[in-house]
Amino acid sequence: MALARDRAEMIGLQAVAWLAANDELLPVFQGATGASEEDFRQGLADPVFQGSVLDFLLMDDAWVVAFCDEQSLAYDQLMQARAMLPGGEQVHWT
Repeated sequence: MALARDRAEMIGLQAVAWLAANDELLPVFQGATGASEEDFRQGLADPVFQGSVLDFLLMDDAWVVAFCDEQSLAYDQLMQARAMLPGGEQVHWT
């Protein structure tokens, strides 16, 4: 069952806040994306920015587990949330 768009945005918001508070992982994200602290403040409620944070977290199973465990989410909800945000559509190459 797919998540509703508003639930996906809530998970995206939680992911941005979680990443901003993670002193070890935040610099990795900033280095990989060039995002600044100001970008975080401006992007907090932006579904496109939330999607980029979810894309980043989904790159490593340990990050998915850490985030989902702290937020009491099922692990598959992160991918479901990503699919509902802008840019999360599955690409069909055929």
